[in-house]
Amino acid sequence: MTDFDPGESASIVSVTDKVRSIAIGAPVSAVHFLKETAAFVGSEENIFVVAGEGEPTPIAVHGGGILCAASDGKRLLTGGDDGKVASVDAKGEVAVLATDAKRRWIDNVAVHPDGAFAWSAGKTAFVRGTKNQEKPDQEKSLDVPSTVGGLAFAPKGLRLAVAHYNGVTLWFPNMAGEPEFLPWAGSHLAVTFSPDNKFLVTAMHEPALHGWRLSDNRHMRMTGYPARVRSIAWSAGGKALATSGADMVIMWPFASKDGPMGKEPAMVAPLKSRVTAVACHPDQAILVSGYEDGTVLMVRLSDGAEILVHKNGGAAIAGLAWNAKGTLLAFVAEDGEAGLLEP
Repeated sequence: MTDFDPGESASIVSVTDKVRSIAIGAPVSAVHFLKETAAFVGSEENIFVVAGEGEPTPIAVHGGGILCAASDGKRLLTGGDDGKVASVDAKGEVAVLATDAKRRWIDNVAVHPDGAFAWSAGKTAFVRGTKNQEKPDQEKSLDVPSTVGGLAFAPKGLRLAVAHYNGVTLWFPNMAGEPEFLPWAGSHLAVTFSPDNKFLVTAMHEPALHGWRLSDNRHMRMTGYPARVRSIAWSAGGKALATSGADMVIMWPFASKDGPMGKEPAMVAPLKSRVTAVACHPDQAILVSGYEDGTVLMVRLSDGAEILVHKNGGAAIAGLAWNAKGTLLAFVAEDGEAGLLEP
C-alpha cells in the first residue's frame, strides 16, 4: 500500500458525512464507553458524557488534572493530581473510591471484570474490592523498586501486572508469598495481558515493546519504531496486537504459541502522519486508527480496505473507543473535537 492524503484522495470510501460531530470545548485525553454513553476524559477536572442525541454534559470528578483513566464498560475510573481515585457510571453518578494518604498523584488505574480495581501512587500499587476474602473492601498494597509505569489485571484470576523500571512485577493480592518478577532493562510503561492470558507485553520509554511468554517467561523483543508506542489494542480474539508509534499501524501476530517470536509484524493504514491512537472492534477483524494530523481511518484487516472516518487538518487524535456491541465508534482529538459514528 502506498502513502496517500485522505483529505485529497477521491478513491477512498468516506463516511465522514455520517459522523455526528461533537464539540467538547476543552482539551481531552481519552474516550471510553459506559454502556451506550460516550465518556470523554478531560485533561482537567471533568468527564464529558454524551448520551443518545444529547449534548456533552460536564461532570466534575477531580479538583485538578486527570492523569489516567480505565474502564470496564460499566464504570470509568480516573486518577488525579488531587490524590483521588474516582469513578463515573453510565448514569453520570460520581464516587470517590480512594484518597491517597499523602495526597500523591494517582498515576495509573486498572479495572478487573469482577469489580476489583487498582491504582498507583509513586512506587506503590494498591488493590481494593477483591473477592474471596473476609473483607472485600480491604485495601492491599505492594511496593515495587521504582515509580509504577503501568497497571493491568490478567483476564483470568486476580493477578495484577505492575510495570516499572527494569521489568514487571506479577502480584496475586489474595495469595501469600513473594510476587513474581519479570526482568528486562529499561523503563516499562503501559502493560497488557493477551486475552488468552498467555502473553504479557509492555510499551517502553524507548521506541519499543517488550513481551514475555508467561508459560516459560521467554522474552519477545518488538523493536523498530521511530517513536514511543503510546496506544495499543488487541484485535478480536487476541490474534494480533495493534500499536501506534509509526506512520502506519504495526500489528504483531499472537495467534501461535510463540506469539511474534521469529515473525514480522503486519503494517496497515500507512499515511504521511504518525499514528497516535488505535482501537479494535470487539468482535470483527476491523481496526480504527487515529493520526497526528487528525485523520481517522477504519481498516478491514482481512484485505486492508480503508474507510475515511475523519479528515485531516485538525489536532492529533487523542482517543478512540468502540462500545461493547461494536455498534458505536467514538473518536476525539486533543483539542476536544470529537465524533460518534454508527458504522
